[in-house]
Amino acid sequence: MNIKNIKNNPKLKQVLNDLKPKKTIWGFISVVLLFIIPEIISFVYGDDIKKFCHQQLLTNPPYLESYMYENISDIFGEGSYINLTIGILFLIWLFF
Repeated sequence: MNIKNIKNNPKLKQVLNDLKPKKTIWGFISVVLLFIIPEIISFVYGDDIKKFCHQQLLTNPPYLESYMYENISDIFGEGSYINLTIGILFLIWLFF
């Protein structure tokens, strides 16, 4: 199978159309809230979030709290340029 066959495949076009965020306010808000805002928070406040979670883990919290602090530290510990780029590409794809 060559590139032209893949490019003209109607099933692939349908799948890509289904994946594309809808041109509504909800599509815009979802891309911004799920991809861009968390990464900006990670870049700006990542060290503070890690320090706070580490301090809370030193108090030997119950299992669920420690699990939560470890996950928050992992998620917001350091920003990812890849996720930020994906979010920006989704925004561009949303409007074109």
